[in-house]
Amino acid sequence: MTYQLRNVVIAVVLGLLAAVLTIAYVTSYRKNVQHGQQQVGVLVAATDIPAGTSGAAIAGGHMLKRTTVPRTALVPGAISSPTQISHLVSTDTIMAGEQVSTRRFGNSTELGVRAQLKGTMRAVQLSADPNQVLAGTLRSGDHVDLVANMSVGNSNGIPQHFDRIFLRNLLVLRAPNAGDAKAGSVAVNNKVSVMLAVTDSQSTKLMFILRNSDANTSADGGWALELRPVTNVADSPENVESLNTVLTDGLSASERSRVSEGH
Repeated sequence: MTYQLRNVVIAVVLGLLAAVLTIAYVTSYRKNVQHGQQQVGVLVAATDIPAGTSGAAIAGGHMLKRTTVPRTALVPGAISSPTQISHLVSTDTIMAGEQVSTRRFGNSTELGVRAQLKGTMRAVQLSADPNQVLAGTLRSGDHVDLVANMSVGNSNGIPQHFDRIFLRNLLVLRAPNAGDAKAGSVAVNNKVSVMLAVTDSQSTKLMFILRNSDANTSADGGWALELRPVTNVADSPENVESLNTVLTDGLSASERSRVSEGH
């Protein structure tokens, strides 16, 4: 084979190779375009979904609807089945019409106390003396009662004091630490913070107690939290204690008479 003929053969082969590669590229590109335009099923929000909504509630509340979109329009993490979020909680608000993505969900711990608030429940944070809120003993998830001393003036202007349990079975969302007051991380004036879950109606009673309990009768502010048992919980009948009931409790009729007469 002469030198010129060899060059012609090489040129022809390279030309054929270029043609084959071009055809292959065009075919692949066409397939990719067709694949990208293929319609795929996804779930979108049928209504606005607030942050903190569980996947189970979303599915059970008919908050999802099915639609199709081009594959190229899929958002990262887009779901096609409610089971993909059934054990998760929404961490952001999802607007109606948006594709529902797993990237907008997390487990309940990512939401902290928000995951524990439903319906009429509210979170309130109190600052108190460590002894008032059982700092070092109380744990998140415990349940407590709130007992307080209230001062009521009589017709002569002489204050009378009454004690009772005003609120029962409050969930502790965030407990104080025994060292908080010393460390000063959440302490103000040697006080620590505790976060409780209350209903919206309980919150008004709680605010009244905090503002009107008689702090002058006790160094701890006139109110305190009591830790409830973990199992076999029971509540005694409601009662109000005063100086008279405390002094006469368990006494005979004659002894009660002596107390009332001041002898």
